[in-house]
Amino acid sequence: MSSTDVTAVTGCPASAGHDTVKLGGADIDPITLEVIRHRLVSITNQIDANIKRTAFSPYIYEYNDFAVGLTGAHGQLVAQCTGGMPPFVADSVGMAVRDGLSIYGQERLHHGDVVVCNHAAVQGQHLNNTVMYTPIYAGARRESLIGFFAINVHWIEIGGIQTASTDIFMEGLQLRSIKLWSKGAPIEEVYRIIENNTRMPLELMGDIAAQLAGCLLGRDLTAELADKYGVATFGRAVELILDQSEAAARAFIAAIPDGTYKTETYLDNDRCGDTPVPIRVKVIVKGDELTVDYSELAGQAKGPINSGYFGGGQTTARVAFKYLLGAAEMANEGTFRPIKLILPPGKLLSADPTAPMFMYPTPFPTVIDAIIKALEDALPARVPGGHFGTHSGVRFYGRRPNGSFFDSHDSGHGGWGACATHDGAGPFRTMAHGDTRIIPLELQEAMLPFRIEEFSLRQDSAGAGTFRGGLGFRKTYRVLAPCNLGTNLDRTLCPPWGVQGGGQAKPGRFTICKAGSERPQSIDKENAYPLAAGDLVCVETGGGGGYGPPCGRRLQQIQRDIDAGYVSAAAAERDYGVKIGRDGKAHRPKE
Repeated sequence: MSSTDVTAVTGCPASAGHDTVKLGGADIDPITLEVIRHRLVSITNQIDANIKRTAFSPYIYEYNDFAVGLTGAHGQLVAQCTGGMPPFVADSVGMAVRDGLSIYGQERLHHGDVVVCNHAAVQGQHLNNTVMYTPIYAGARRESLIGFFAINVHWIEIGGIQTASTDIFMEGLQLRSIKLWSKGAPIEEVYRIIENNTRMPLELMGDIAAQLAGCLLGRDLTAELADKYGVATFGRAVELILDQSEAAARAFIAAIPDGTYKTETYLDNDRCGDTPVPIRVKVIVKGDELTVDYSELAGQAKGPINSGYFGGGQTTARVAFKYLLGAAEMANEGTFRPIKLILPPGKLLSADPTAPMFMYPTPFPTVIDAIIKALEDALPARVPGGHFGTHSGVRFYGRRPNGSFFDSHDSGHGGWGACATHDGAGPFRTMAHGDTRIIPLELQEAMLPFRIEEFSLRQDSAGAGTFRGGLGFRKTYRVLAPCNLGTNLDRTLCPPWGVQGGGQAKPGRFTICKAGSERPQSIDKENAYPLAAGDLVCVETGGGGGYGPPCGRRLQQIQRDIDAGYVSAAAAERDYGVKIGRDGKAHRPKE
């Protein structure tokens, strides 16, 4: 690219000393292209595994609340790890890199520099999501900037009051494109600022060390790959990878009938009142481009469920499209070139950067679900029933006897929707999550003041259909010592829908029985509910919607579900019209 091209992309003139890769002209054979393509993904996966082995907080090494990405020299997403959080890499790592380029310019981003950014005006998400990245220089004298290795990690605690916030300034430490390392040396003052603005310094600083090590090793492995094949060949491979992904995305869109497709659903509220929040989206297909129109989406919320245009509206549109496209194609900047947005400022997903955002991902599962649902008629064989679609989060936090602070986010897994070929999967995390896992119960009990008394599939939670939705789960916590509870459950007023005649699923439900009482109380949305020893907290997550009319389900499948305890006899008779004999066998009544 010319210096004019660089200026147009980054806002900064190109440096005479650090040339960017020239993307045209170099020949590359198909085998080399595939080796480079898969090696890039392999590198990000290797770093993903390393972080799980070296992080300090279980929120990272067990739950996996992070993602690894590789961008080009101008911040365009080139590759990502296969199991990372989709909203972390859909556009946030690229936006962080672009912001650093706009501030420092290429001439002030040196080999050995490490930059961190969590700024809401840049990434549009809550301040815990912190991108760390380092430039990758290749060539005999490291003269060519070929990209940036970037890792977005949920920093476990960064101060602030968070869930009760009314603006971003209440939510913790803000770092806009700050150098953590300069030319291979740590900047101790920045480390001290971070360490003294968290309630959990041991865990956070350990996670930062793992994040740093991942950036540096990822940088070195990528530079080694570029040097092996030559900078020009590497650059040409990246260009072709993005172009081929774009071509695949455009071919997929071109096969969808042109038209404007709409859907409407709701969030329960904005966490600052009881009024439902409308999620209205249009999907416009024209030729080989797909536009997501958020014009009728709810406006910026008073509660902390907002996100920015980047990190919010663009993120959800990209993630929804990738679900429709399938897993065969990489997720990179090329994949998303045909995706356009209509998103005025001041909406729930294009909020002002000063808006409260601590619970920013709350709308994401529902918005992603709604975009997919809008195409039910256009892609009947591809669009599944709605998934449980809520974080179903439970947060236990407080002080240990020694005065140290603990904070645990044990988010729920639920049922996913059935599709045209099989029953719904799950319990899994939401569509806004990647390969995030349940923290092992033994580890939770060792670190936190509760005991898990039940962990089971939730019978009858799935939507009925020719193919049944996935099940949610039921999990109960017996509190052993005083602490506080935060909960975040949604989609209780607008349950997961079925498609093509399938039935809706049960929504989630959170309850508590206070010590000495057997009367459950609803605790769906709490910020600081006080818990005492002996209290029993019960989390029941929602299921997934069904696909196709329930009358089309085979009798053998109904019997299998009854035998496994997925569906009760009463629900089988109600939803599928069968009769259950004294022997427990299902049969269809004679006409």
